[in-house]
Amino acid sequence: MKALCWHGKGDIRCDTVDDPTIEHDSDIIIKVTSCAICGSDLHLMNGYMPTMESGDVLGHESMGEVVEVGKGHSKFKVGDRVVVPFNLACGECYFCKKQLFSLCDRSNRNASKAIEVMGHSPSGLLGYSHMLGGYAGGQAEFLRVPYADFGPIKVPDGMADDQVLFLSDIFPTGWMAAENAEIEDGDTVAIWGCGPVGQFAIQSAWMMGAGRVIAIDRVPERLEMARTHGRAETLDFSDVKVYDALMEMTGGRGPDRCIDCVGTESDAGASADAILDKAKAALHIGTDRPHVLREAIFSCRKGGTISVPGVYIGMLDHIPFGAAMNKGLTFKMGQTHTHRYLEPLLQKVVDGDIDPSFVITHHASLEDGPDLYKSFRDKEDGCIKVVMKP
Repeated sequence: MKALCWHGKGDIRCDTVDDPTIEHDSDIIIKVTSCAICGSDLHLMNGYMPTMESGDVLGHESMGEVVEVGKGHSKFKVGDRVVVPFNLACGECYFCKKQLFSLCDRSNRNASKAIEVMGHSPSGLLGYSHMLGGYAGGQAEFLRVPYADFGPIKVPDGMADDQVLFLSDIFPTGWMAAENAEIEDGDTVAIWGCGPVGQFAIQSAWMMGAGRVIAIDRVPERLEMARTHGRAETLDFSDVKVYDALMEMTGGRGPDRCIDCVGTESDAGASADAILDKAKAALHIGTDRPHVLREAIFSCRKGGTISVPGVYIGMLDHIPFGAAMNKGLTFKMGQTHTHRYLEPLLQKVVDGDIDPSFVITHHASLEDGPDLYKSFRDKEDGCIKVVMKP
C-alpha cells in the first residue's frame, strides 16, 4: 500500500509499504477514505519528537471503511464506516474507568520508553513515535486499529467524510481545550494560535458561553477564518504587543481564560525570548519554544485559568512560575480524552450546531502529502487544513 513515511528531519515521502494485518482479536483493518495532516505532525517532521525511526508511517487523523475484523471483535462489521480516535485506550484500566482515556495504562506497548522521560506513560498514539507505542499511522491506504472494540465510532448513513473526520482529533481537542479553561457565562477568552485546533477552540468557547473571544496569530488567512467563521476579535502579534493590547481590551484586568493552542514550536516573531528559544533549538540545547505560555501567564487575569492543548515535548526555560503562583492561576492541560467526546460531538454535527468542514483549505492525494506537509509548515498557499483521500 501507499503511505506517508518519516525518513528524518524534514524528509516525508510517499512510500510503498506492507499492508497491515490483524495482530490481536480485537483489531480491525480499515480502508482509509480520508486522513489529515495535524499541526502536531509538524513536530515529527521538524525533528522535535524523539524515538522516530526511518520508515515510520505517519498520521493520526483517519477514518474509513472496515475491511477486516479480528476473530474476537464484535463491535463493527465489514462495510461499516468509522472514525478512529488518534489515541488508543483499552476501556478497562484505572484511568479509562475515570474517562481519562489519553492516560490509558495498557495501550502504550513501549511504556518503559515514556516512563524514562516522563515518569509515567500516557496512552499509545497512532503514528506518533516509538516512545508512544510505535504504531503505524493512518496517512495510508489501510490502517490497523488496535483496541477497536472500544475506540472508533460508527458514522451515520448520509454523512460526508469531511463532516466527521475531525472527530478523530482536532474537534475534541479544541472542545477539551475550552472545557479545561473552565469558561463561565460571559467570560473573555483569549486563544493563542488560529490553526485548526485554535479554530475549534474558538467555536467551542462560544458554545460554552463565552462573552468575548480574542484570537491571536499573525497569518492573515488564519486570522480571517477566526473573524469570519469564528466571530472572534483578532490580534496580529506582528503589529501589536499582545499583553498591552489585551490589557487595553479588558480594562486592565486581563482575559478570564487563556488557551495556548500553539505549544512547542511557537512562532513569536521578533520578541527577545522567542529569538533566544529558536537559537537554543537550533543549537540543540533546548527543545520547546514556550513564548506563548509565558505571554498567557502574564496576560491572564488574577484567579484565571490557562488551558494548554498545544503539545510540549521537553523542558521549558524561563517560565514565570512566580507570576503564576502569585496571581493564583489554574492550569489544565493534556492530550485529549478523545473517546469521551466522540458521541456528544458527533451529535452536535448531526444536529447542525457545527459543520467541522469549514476548516479545510486543501483536498489532496497521498502523493501530494510531502509537498503539503511543507506548505502547512511554512504557512504557504493559504494552507490551514489538509485532507487527503487515499
